[in-house]
Amino acid sequence: MIVNILIVNDDGIYSPSLIALYNALKERFKDAEITIVAPTNQQSGIGRAISLFEPLRMTKVKLNDDIVGYAVSGTPTDCVILGIYQILKKVPDLVISGINIGENLGTEIMTSGTLGAAFEAAHHGAKAIASSLQMTADHLKFKEFDIPINFEIPAKITAKIAEKYVKYDMPCDVLNINIPENATLKTPVEITRLARKMYTTHVEERIDPRGRSYYWIDGYPIFEEEEDTDVYVLRKKGHVSITPLTLDTTIKNLDEFKSKYGEILCKMER
Repeated sequence: MIVNILIVNDDGIYSPSLIALYNALKERFKDAEITIVAPTNQQSGIGRAISLFEPLRMTKVKLNDDIVGYAVSGTPTDCVILGIYQILKKVPDLVISGINIGENLGTEIMTSGTLGAAFEAAHHGAKAIASSLQMTADHLKFKEFDIPINFEIPAKITAKIAEKYVKYDMPCDVLNINIPENATLKTPVEITRLARKMYTTHVEERIDPRGRSYYWIDGYPIFEEEEDTDVYVLRKKGHVSITPLTLDTTIKNLDEFKSKYGEILCKMER
Protein backbone atom coordinates (compact mmCIF):
# COMPACT_ATOMS: atom_id res chain seq x y z
CA MET A 1 0.00 0.00 0.00
CA ILE A 2 1.27 3.46 -0.92
CA VAL A 3 1.32 5.78 2.11
CA ASN A 4 0.71 9.48 1.55
CA ILE A 5 2.69 11.65 3.99
CA LEU A 6 2.58 15.41 4.41
CA ILE A 7 5.50 17.09 6.21
CA VAL A 8 5.03 20.56 7.70
CA ASN A 9 6.86 22.62 10.33
CA ASP A 10 6.97 25.99 12.08
CA ASP A 11 10.69 26.68 11.58
CA GLY A 12 10.35 27.49 7.89
CA ILE A 13 10.98 25.91 4.51
CA TYR A 14 14.78 26.12 4.87
CA SER A 15 15.02 24.21 8.14
CA PRO A 16 17.53 21.36 7.62
CA SER A 17 15.22 18.99 9.46
CA LEU A 18 12.91 18.76 6.45
CA ILE A 19 15.43 17.04 4.18
CA ALA A 20 16.57 14.69 6.96
CA LEU A 21 12.99 13.71 7.79
CA TYR A 22 12.10 13.24 4.11
CA ASN A 23 15.04 10.88 3.62
CA ALA A 24 14.33 8.91 6.80
CA LEU A 25 10.69 8.44 5.82
CA LYS A 26 11.65 7.34 2.31
CA GLU A 27 13.92 4.72 3.87
CA ARG A 28 11.21 3.49 6.26
CA PHE A 29 8.18 3.76 3.91
CA LYS A 30 9.54 2.41 0.63
CA ASP A 31 6.65 3.46 -1.65
CA ALA A 32 5.57 6.58 0.22
CA GLU A 33 4.45 9.71 -1.57
CA ILE A 34 5.86 12.54 0.53
CA THR A 35 4.98 16.22 0.20
CA ILE A 36 6.67 19.09 2.05
CA VAL A 37 4.74 22.30 2.80
CA ALA A 38 6.28 24.81 5.22
CA PRO A 39 6.12 28.52 6.07
CA THR A 40 8.40 30.91 4.22
CA ASN A 41 9.92 31.98 7.55
CA GLN A 42 10.01 31.27 11.29
CA GLN A 43 6.54 30.83 12.86
CA SER A 44 7.34 29.61 16.38
CA GLY A 45 4.84 30.37 19.13
CA ILE A 46 1.98 30.97 16.70
CA GLY A 47 -0.06 27.99 17.93
CA ARG A 48 -2.96 27.00 15.68
CA ALA A 49 -3.41 30.45 14.13
CA ILE A 50 -4.98 30.59 10.69
CA SER A 51 -4.76 33.43 8.14
CA LEU A 52 -8.36 34.56 7.64
CA PHE A 53 -7.89 38.21 6.72
CA GLU A 54 -4.98 38.15 4.31
CA PRO A 55 -4.21 36.23 1.11
CA LEU A 56 -1.66 33.45 1.04
CA ARG A 57 1.03 32.90 -1.56
CA MET A 58 2.63 29.55 -2.28
CA THR A 59 5.95 29.02 -4.07
CA LYS A 60 7.60 25.79 -5.20
CA VAL A 61 11.13 25.60 -3.74
CA LYS A 62 14.03 23.29 -4.58
CA LEU A 63 15.50 22.07 -1.28
CA ASN A 64 18.23 19.95 -2.87
CA ASP A 65 18.82 18.10 -6.14
CA ASP A 66 16.09 15.56 -5.42
CA ILE A 67 13.62 17.24 -3.04
CA VAL A 68 11.19 20.07 -3.65
CA GLY A 69 8.79 21.69 -1.22
CA TYR A 70 6.14 24.37 -1.12
CA ALA A 71 6.76 27.60 0.79
CA VAL A 72 3.62 29.26 2.16
CA SER A 73 3.43 32.89 3.28
CA GLY A 74 1.44 31.96 6.36
CA THR A 75 1.26 29.84 9.49
CA PRO A 76 1.88 26.12 10.03
CA THR A 77 -1.89 25.60 10.13
CA ASP A 78 -2.18 27.36 6.77
CA CYS A 79 0.42 24.92 5.43
CA VAL A 80 -1.67 21.95 6.54
CA ILE A 81 -4.83 23.33 4.96
CA LEU A 82 -3.17 24.22 1.65
CA GLY A 83 -1.31 20.93 1.65
CA ILE A 84 -4.52 18.94 2.03
CA TYR A 85 -6.99 20.98 -0.01
CA GLN A 86 -4.84 22.64 -2.67
CA ILE A 87 -1.80 20.42 -3.29
CA LEU A 88 -2.84 16.85 -2.41
CA LYS A 89 -6.57 17.47 -2.75
CA LYS A 90 -7.14 14.68 -0.23
CA VAL A 91 -6.44 13.90 3.42
CA PRO A 92 -3.06 12.12 3.65
CA ASP A 93 -2.50 8.98 5.68
CA LEU A 94 -0.04 10.78 7.94
CA VAL A 95 1.01 14.34 8.70
CA ILE A 96 4.30 14.93 10.51
CA SER A 97 4.96 18.37 11.94
CA GLY A 98 8.66 18.97 12.57
CA ILE A 99 11.29 18.15 13.34
CA ASN A 100 11.07 21.25 15.51
CA ILE A 101 14.22 22.98 16.73
CA GLY A 102 13.56 22.93 20.47
CA GLU A 103 11.39 20.69 22.62
CA ASN A 104 7.61 21.05 22.97
CA LEU A 105 6.59 19.89 26.44
CA GLY A 106 3.87 20.33 29.01
CA THR A 107 0.59 22.14 28.63
CA GLU A 108 2.46 24.98 26.95
CA ILE A 109 2.21 22.99 23.72
CA MET A 110 -0.95 25.04 23.05
CA THR A 111 1.26 27.93 21.92
CA SER A 112 3.42 25.75 19.67
CA GLY A 113 3.19 26.14 15.91
CA THR A 114 4.48 22.58 15.59
CA LEU A 115 1.62 21.19 17.70
CA GLY A 116 -0.85 23.61 16.10
CA ALA A 117 -0.15 22.07 12.70
CA ALA A 118 -0.43 18.53 14.09
CA PHE A 119 -3.78 19.27 15.73
CA GLU A 120 -5.04 20.87 12.52
CA ALA A 121 -4.08 17.74 10.57
CA ALA A 122 -5.89 15.54 13.09
CA HIS A 123 -8.93 17.82 12.85
CA HIS A 124 -9.16 17.00 9.15
CA GLY A 125 -8.89 13.25 9.76
CA ALA A 126 -5.19 12.49 9.29
CA LYS A 127 -2.97 10.59 11.69
CA ALA A 128 -0.67 13.26 13.07
CA ILE A 129 2.73 13.42 14.72
CA ALA A 130 4.54 16.40 16.22
CA SER A 131 8.28 15.78 16.52
CA SER A 132 10.70 18.07 18.37
CA LEU A 133 14.42 17.97 19.14
CA GLN A 134 15.69 19.23 22.49
CA MET A 135 17.98 22.27 22.24
CA THR A 136 20.06 23.48 25.17
CA ALA A 137 21.55 26.23 22.97
CA ASP A 138 18.36 28.29 22.71
CA HIS A 139 19.87 30.80 20.27
CA LEU A 140 19.82 28.16 17.50
CA LYS A 141 16.02 28.37 17.40
CA PHE A 142 16.20 31.88 16.03
CA LYS A 143 18.64 31.30 13.18
CA GLU A 144 17.10 31.12 9.71
CA PHE A 145 20.00 29.51 7.82
CA ASP A 146 23.13 27.41 8.40
CA ILE A 147 21.76 25.79 11.56
CA PRO A 148 24.56 23.52 12.88
CA ILE A 149 22.35 20.58 13.89
CA ASN A 150 22.52 17.02 12.59
CA PHE A 151 18.94 15.80 12.24
CA GLU A 152 19.77 12.35 10.87
CA ILE A 153 19.24 10.41 14.13
CA PRO A 154 16.14 12.37 15.27
CA ALA A 155 14.68 11.86 11.79
CA LYS A 156 15.26 8.10 11.94
CA ILE A 157 13.69 7.92 15.41
CA THR A 158 10.67 9.87 14.19
CA ALA A 159 10.28 7.71 11.08
CA LYS A 160 10.49 4.49 13.12
CA ILE A 161 7.77 5.69 15.49
CA ALA A 162 5.68 6.90 12.54
CA GLU A 163 5.81 3.45 10.93
CA LYS A 164 4.45 1.83 14.09
CA TYR A 165 1.81 4.55 14.51
CA VAL A 166 0.44 3.90 11.02
CA LYS A 167 0.73 0.10 11.24
CA TYR A 168 -1.11 -0.30 14.55
CA ASP A 169 -3.79 2.37 14.07
CA MET A 170 -3.33 3.74 17.57
CA PRO A 171 -6.38 5.40 19.22
CA CYS A 172 -5.13 8.96 19.67
CA ASP A 173 -5.25 12.08 17.51
CA VAL A 174 -1.64 13.24 17.85
CA LEU A 175 1.62 11.69 19.03
CA ASN A 176 3.86 14.34 20.55
CA ILE A 177 7.48 13.16 20.30
CA ASN A 178 10.36 14.89 22.07
CA ILE A 179 13.89 13.68 21.39
CA PRO A 180 17.01 14.41 23.50
CA GLU A 181 19.61 16.41 21.59
CA ASN A 182 22.25 13.67 22.05
CA ALA A 183 19.92 10.78 21.28
CA THR A 184 21.07 7.62 19.53
CA LEU A 185 19.02 4.88 17.92
CA LYS A 186 19.35 2.98 21.22
CA THR A 187 18.03 5.78 23.45
CA PRO A 188 15.10 4.44 25.55
CA VAL A 189 11.59 5.55 24.62
CA GLU A 190 8.83 6.17 27.19
CA ILE A 191 5.11 6.96 27.02
CA THR A 192 4.42 10.08 29.09
CA ARG A 193 1.78 12.61 30.06
CA LEU A 194 2.03 16.37 29.77
CA ALA A 195 3.75 18.24 32.58
CA ARG A 196 2.21 21.44 33.84
CA LYS A 197 4.93 23.76 32.52
CA MET A 198 8.22 23.51 30.64
CA TYR A 199 9.37 27.10 31.27
CA THR A 200 9.07 29.71 33.95
CA THR A 201 7.60 33.00 32.72
CA HIS A 202 9.86 36.02 32.59
CA VAL A 203 9.29 39.53 31.23
CA GLU A 204 12.29 41.75 30.57
CA GLU A 205 11.75 45.51 30.26
CA ARG A 206 14.10 47.60 28.13
CA ILE A 207 14.21 51.22 27.07
CA ASP A 208 14.33 52.27 23.42
CA PRO A 209 16.41 55.29 22.15
CA ARG A 210 13.37 57.55 22.63
CA GLY A 211 13.01 56.62 26.28
CA ARG A 212 9.96 54.38 25.87
CA SER A 213 9.66 50.95 27.45
CA TYR A 214 9.46 47.77 25.41
CA TYR A 215 9.34 44.15 26.55
CA TRP A 216 10.71 40.70 25.77
CA ILE A 217 8.78 37.64 26.99
CA ASP A 218 10.91 34.58 27.71
CA GLY A 219 11.53 32.04 30.46
CA TYR A 220 13.89 29.48 31.95
CA PRO A 221 13.61 25.69 31.56
CA ILE A 222 11.89 23.71 34.31
CA PHE A 223 13.50 20.37 35.25
CA GLU A 224 11.69 19.31 38.43
CA GLU A 225 8.45 17.54 37.48
CA GLU A 226 6.67 14.29 38.27
CA GLU A 227 8.44 11.17 36.99
CA ASP A 228 5.86 10.13 34.40
CA THR A 229 5.75 13.51 32.67
CA ASP A 230 7.36 14.53 29.39
CA VAL A 231 9.51 17.19 31.11
CA TYR A 232 11.01 14.68 33.56
CA VAL A 233 11.57 11.91 31.00
CA LEU A 234 13.26 14.19 28.46
CA ARG A 235 15.19 16.61 30.70
CA LYS A 236 16.04 14.46 33.72
CA LYS A 237 16.34 10.97 32.23
CA GLY A 238 17.45 11.88 28.72
CA HIS A 239 14.93 9.52 27.12
CA VAL A 240 12.64 9.98 24.13
CA SER A 241 9.18 11.07 25.29
CA ILE A 242 5.98 10.14 23.43
CA THR A 243 2.77 11.73 24.68
CA PRO A 244 -0.51 10.58 23.05
CA LEU A 245 -2.86 13.55 22.71
CA THR A 246 -6.50 14.08 21.81
CA LEU A 247 -8.37 16.93 20.14
CA ASP A 248 -11.11 16.72 22.74
CA THR A 249 -9.92 18.82 25.68
CA THR A 250 -13.15 18.40 27.64
CA ILE A 251 -12.60 17.63 31.33
CA LYS A 252 -12.36 13.85 31.83
CA ASN A 253 -14.85 13.53 34.70
CA LEU A 254 -17.60 15.58 33.06
CA ASP A 255 -20.49 13.82 34.82
CA GLU A 256 -18.95 14.49 38.23
CA PHE A 257 -18.38 18.12 37.30
CA LYS A 258 -22.00 18.49 36.12
CA SER A 259 -23.42 16.96 39.28
CA LYS A 260 -21.29 19.19 41.51
CA TYR A 261 -21.36 22.48 39.64
CA GLY A 262 -24.13 22.19 37.06
CA GLU A 263 -26.79 23.94 39.12
CA ILE A 264 -24.36 26.64 40.26
CA LEU A 265 -23.22 27.49 36.75
CA CYS A 266 -26.43 26.97 34.81
CA LYS A 267 -29.06 28.47 37.10
CA MET A 268 -29.88 31.96 35.84
CA GLU A 269 -30.78 34.02 38.87
CA ARG A 270 -32.16 37.52 38.74
